[in-house]
Amino acid sequence: MSYLNHITGYREDILSSRSIVKKGNFALIEPDGLVKNVIPGFEKCAVTILASPKMGASFVDYLVTMDQGGGFLKGFGGEGIEAFLYILEGRVKVKNEDKEAELTEGGYMYSPEGKKVSFENVGEAPARAFLYKRRYNRIEGHEAYTVWGNINDVPFTPYEGMEDVRVKDFLPSATDIGFDMNFHILSLKPGACHGYIETHIQEHGAYIYSGEGMYNLDNHWIPVKKGDYLFMGAYSLQAAYGVGRKEEFAYVYSKDCNRDVEI
Repeated sequence: MSYLNHITGYREDILSSRSIVKKGNFALIEPDGLVKNVIPGFEKCAVTILASPKMGASFVDYLVTMDQGGGFLKGFGGEGIEAFLYILEGRVKVKNEDKEAELTEGGYMYSPEGKKVSFENVGEAPARAFLYKRRYNRIEGHEAYTVWGNINDVPFTPYEGMEDVRVKDFLPSATDIGFDMNFHILSLKPGACHGYIETHIQEHGAYIYSGEGMYNLDNHWIPVKKGDYLFMGAYSLQAAYGVGRKEEFAYVYSKDCNRDVEI
């Protein structure tokens, strides 16, 4: 086990961290201090587990850096498990039994339960990806199916009527209840914000890939920026302001949906 940012040895200052973990409620995880995990199946990869049931999430999020030829070649996911892969940078060959595609930055593939997905860095430079898995919640008469594409080809739409807050959807969950989750991108221009502080049963795992923001996590306003990861549990209050000068505040995030609560 070693550190993801390759910084080793003593620091010149006292040990400190911006990370906050409130199990089952919310978490902010900054890049500094993240460790690499050895996980069977990942070859020539640096893998960090960001959220998991041990944190209180119903899903697992990973940050994966693949050296040339690296990846998960034996098939990730499997019986009862749905998976989603989003390419942050690089050139990656991705396939399941339905589809094979070469994805670049912004490329993604959703693989439904029972259909393992394999991926390999086919470029010369390292590739980086955001990886997700979750146990699929099946309902009679409906099922999810393989979806792939590049989110850069999907236009932004105003988020709840706000022109300076924009959203993209990866999956057709809004019209097909066979899907029990979705991935989105939310982008806020400097000064823009949510229309209200949200309180809902859905969970989120969010990777910030651009800009800076102030995030309300369970009514604590916390500064966040590019490279940070956020977990928001069920009923954890949440909202954000976009701040900074150079980039929009933007993040990719998951959300469970389309299912009743089991008791």
